[in-house]
Amino acid sequence: MSGEERKKVSSIFLEYAQKAELFDYGPFKGSIVIRPYAYSMWEKFQAYLDAEIKRMDCDNLYFPCLIPERLLSMEKEHVEGFSPELAMVTHGGGEELVEKLAVRPTSETLMYYYFSKWISSWRDLPLKVNQWSNVVRWELRPFPFLRTSEFLWQEGHTVHATYEEGVEQAFDALKAYERFFREVLAIPVFIGKKSEKEKFAGSLYSMSCEALLLDGNALQIATSHNLGQNFSQVFKVDFQDKHGEKDYAWQTSWGLSTRALGGMFLTHMDEKGLVIPPKVAPIQAIIVPIGSHKNEEVLKTAERIKKDLNNADIRTRIDNREQSPGWKFNDSELKGIPIRLEVGPRDVETGTTKLVRRDTGDKSCVPIEQLVINIQNLLEDIQSNLYKKAQIFTENNSHKVEDYEEFKKIIKEKRGFIWADWCGSQKCEETIKTETKATTRCIPFEDKSSFNTGKCIRCGHKAHYRPIWARSY
Repeated sequence: MSGEERKKVSSIFLEYAQKAELFDYGPFKGSIVIRPYAYSMWEKFQAYLDAEIKRMDCDNLYFPCLIPERLLSMEKEHVEGFSPELAMVTHGGGEELVEKLAVRPTSETLMYYYFSKWISSWRDLPLKVNQWSNVVRWELRPFPFLRTSEFLWQEGHTVHATYEEGVEQAFDALKAYERFFREVLAIPVFIGKKSEKEKFAGSLYSMSCEALLLDGNALQIATSHNLGQNFSQVFKVDFQDKHGEKDYAWQTSWGLSTRALGGMFLTHMDEKGLVIPPKVAPIQAIIVPIGSHKNEEVLKTAERIKKDLNNADIRTRIDNREQSPGWKFNDSELKGIPIRLEVGPRDVETGTTKLVRRDTGDKSCVPIEQLVINIQNLLEDIQSNLYKKAQIFTENNSHKVEDYEEFKKIIKEKRGFIWADWCGSQKCEETIKTETKATTRCIPFEDKSSFNTGKCIRCGHKAHYRPIWARSY
């Protein structure tokens, strides 16, 4: 994919996203207003993930959005990692503040100050909490949904008595995200460990879910971090164990944001507009009455169909706006509504309706009495087909490379995922980034292939890892 083609994908997405009323540009750089159609999808994300979070025995809570500078600066590596993105409050009530307050970029430092007050004994562990909130990270190169200065997310934080419990928790959260992407958003992802250079600032190690979008760029779409005892030692999150000995706790943090919305949009859209997976579609079936303003029976039939489908938990609406049927068809395709039903006078007479799939455009004529079971089956098939289509795209745009010149050519001309051997040195990693703008996305946990040459793609020394490399948002 050429540079012009990639730019075209981005510009088309922005055009679709505004026409489909997903967002509007916000009042300050990098901010967006998430409009009802997109926010209703986020609510479905929340509903699914909140159930998963509670399955892990995590309780929801809420912390203030302002963090005193002294707390933020306690963990040196952490504050250095976030300092370019910080937004600071310097005045309040018309006066200059004695201490600056950071607008929450993430909550580790504030939460862990309180964890140290709440935990004193092994009986207080594990402590598992989650917060649904907004965060602010001042974005230099914003892009709606994928990189915004303010975004919504969930952040899970857990505290454990042993290292092993922390390892298990961090991986459990990562797998929950993987299931969500594959089963709900129909996005194929690779999961694996981040390099030392790319890990979360202050963590022992980080893991991520990586997706490949239609423009050939990678997207880190969720992360899970094993913090070890790095933060607990700084914030004195310690406890008395069963033997009466004092020890520092083992901690994890993990999160997913509204970036996942952007990932979903840029995984499934096509030349007609958005394509929304049925499991999160605000409207799963749209009924377009034809001639309803002149034929009351058409509207009555549409209302009966809507009632039957809603009773079967199929999210259904009637588009009875005073626009032409063709305009309504185009609007439903632009918004990515999975199924369109067309009901006209002839359909009323025959007791049938026409179904149109958004993903393939296939049309079928179905008896009204059989609509519920037909649409239920169709929604399942659309969900499955979207995943298969995205999986084929990812496979077709993944490359195993042994030669560095070929590596550079693919990154420049095609993009996509590149699997290439690496020695593990940060010097090679940084050189590759400087020369190609490609970074290690993750070192996948599942790589069944053996090393091609056994040599680092850049320096030629012995390879120890095979990460996925890509340019990213």
